[in-house]
Amino acid sequence: MTHDPFITGRRMGREGQPLIIIDGFHPDPDALIADAASREFGHAGKYYPGVRADAPAEHLQPCQGVIGEVLSRAFGYAGARLAETTYSMVTTRPEELSAIQRLPHNDGLDENRIALLHYLTGPEDAGTAFFRHRSTGFEIITEERFPAYRDALKGEYPDGPPAGYFSGDEVFERIDEVEPRFNRAVIYRGLCLHTGLVPETHTFQANPRTGRLTINTFLNGVPGQP
Repeated sequence: MTHDPFITGRRMGREGQPLIIIDGFHPDPDALIADAASREFGHAGKYYPGVRADAPAEHLQPCQGVIGEVLSRAFGYAGARLAETTYSMVTTRPEELSAIQRLPHNDGLDENRIALLHYLTGPEDAGTAFFRHRSTGFEIITEERFPAYRDALKGEYPDGPPAGYFSGDEVFERIDEVEPRFNRAVIYRGLCLHTGLVPETHTFQANPRTGRLTINTFLNGVPGQP
């Protein structure tokens, strides 16, 4: 089976964080969908608007070369340790979202946390957008920035954010976005403010063969010379 991933990259916004897109990421994406369909999904918790199931760490083995190249060239890491990897499906309807699910978010405050999002659906479904918080200018949220960011949001959304999936408003400016494509992976720093772009046509299905299926992986980058 031919496996020839195609890598493109760019820097986002004013703060210049790397955004890496890999098309043809996995040599056998259909096998991943079949594996997901065999697993039991459960509620993902208060942050992710849907359901999740554990994904096998082994699914990343055929992709280690391309991941290592990206971590080295774009992020300056000598390697990475796997933190978690899960099959994920957006199943929460707009009117059922919690307040935290209605705004852009960051994946923790660890500067070495790298997110790898692998789309197993096509362009008709939800992509991913990245944002700048207008009043602070923050595009990434670090531990040092978090108190100022939190306090600003409290003043900007005194009654909580509006209902529904976020796409942009006067508080956040969209600085980049990625269109979903089958077997496309996106790699970015977990500090970046981002959200899924869930279209009005989304069906919120919990079936891995027909729903918005992604694999959400977090890596802990290891600083140092590769």
